[in-house]
Amino acid sequence: MQGDLFGDIVSSTAADAVSPAESASTSSSAAKVRSATAVEDWRGLAQRLPAQLRFGASTWSYPGWEGLVWEGDYDSSTLSKHGLEAYHRHPLLRTVCVDRSFWRPLTARQYAAYAGQVGDDFRFVVKCPATVTDAQIRDDEGKVRAPNPEFLDPNGAVERFVQPALEGLGAKLGVLVFQLSPLPWGELSRSASLLDRLGRMLAAVRQALPADARVIIAVEVRDPELLGQALVDMLQTHGATFCLGLHAKMPPIEEQLPMLRALWPGPLVCRWNLNRIFGAYGYADAQKKHSPFDAILSEDPHTRAVLARTIRGITGAGQPAYVTVSNDAEGCAPLSIQKLALAVAGSFGAELG
Repeated sequence: MQGDLFGDIVSSTAADAVSPAESASTSSSAAKVRSATAVEDWRGLAQRLPAQLRFGASTWSYPGWEGLVWEGDYDSSTLSKHGLEAYHRHPLLRTVCVDRSFWRPLTARQYAAYAGQVGDDFRFVVKCPATVTDAQIRDDEGKVRAPNPEFLDPNGAVERFVQPALEGLGAKLGVLVFQLSPLPWGELSRSASLLDRLGRMLAAVRQALPADARVIIAVEVRDPELLGQALVDMLQTHGATFCLGLHAKMPPIEEQLPMLRALWPGPLVCRWNLNRIFGAYGYADAQKKHSPFDAILSEDPHTRAVLARTIRGITGAGQPAYVTVSNDAEGCAPLSIQKLALAVAGSFGAELG
């Protein structure tokens, strides 16, 4: 069964944290960004997808998505502030990964402003700040300055991430992602100690969540050396899952799937971040090639096919799936999601038939 399954080859509401005046201002401003008329062409496809599946992008601020997600010419600043309402009206976009929280902790008020722009069925994937998940303090260019004394600190994870996200997003919080930045050899060489610290942080996170919260806790790593039974055991102990990080720093998708098999049954959290052709440090090259992010220019049919089969198997077994896609994966996240949706719906329809 597992071969078929993986395709072998909450509490408070947003209104509690935002004043009526701010809420009205946000709603009025958001109305300035109009949804693209073409999004209705995808409603029929969305209705054919498994209900447990949520596709989304890694943000919503790209002018190049004109005609795909919004109607009209908007600058990135306008879209960053007010584009989420139009984004969430696209029938295939039922989640989004808030990458911004990785670079700087967000407040409950900021999360609530996001929640106020989307409907009740929408869910957010949010990333823990690097101040907790990076073992090193870096400058604005990413160069290492010093060891991070707050790395994997349970109190920091709860106070600067979990509590604001819960308060601001409420029932619209879907996934808490803890992405461990590439680790120095000193940490990797003591993996047992590292996983023990990670486990203690996850235990504090789990305790901070309401008992009835349907929030997924996911851990993403950028060091292949961490893949293995020890990580699986720690995740199982603390009710967390492994996030498929599709990125050139990590093995291809089929080499990461054994982690999900070992954790089965469980949800799928996948972040398709960067096409492997650009290499481990190829974000700048990907951005240069793909801008303005309105077309698929680096197609990756292999990853898409394996991911579609994985989605089909996991959702077919009744488990939730959150799949977010970056423009850096193929050139245009909304178009990659459309192709993924077509692949999932085609397989799903054939299975039902």
